[in-house]
Amino acid sequence: FIYTTAKKDYAKKLLEVLDPKKKLIRHCLSQSDCVCSQGCYWKDLTRLGRDLAKTVALDHTMQGFPAQAANWISVPPWSGDPEDEELLRLIPLLGQLGQAVGHGVGTGWGQELW
Repeated sequence: FIYTTAKKDYAKKLLEVLDPKKKLIRHCLSQSDCVCSQGCYWKDLTRLGRDLAKTVALDHTMQGFPAQAANWISVPPWSGDPEDEELLRLIPLLGQLGQAVGHGVGTGWGQELW
């Protein structure tokens, strides 16, 4: 999944860059799938229709997930640097989360990485 507060056209362009062969990302939610409150858009993870105890959100700001802060993992904003390997740093953590979920450990594992 990709879930962005950006408009659908921008999200489509983002997917063309991230997954040009359309083999990695199966679903994309955009601004129309967000909750708008006082002119601010935020992502509501319940709209994914998934068990939140098994859901994690990677974002540079928690403001996008105020209702599901426990599911949030902070990552630095991407500046377009092709040498950026920040997401690769998350592989061990995501592996641990996958094992924890498999053993019945649920929400409350959100943490900052930087």
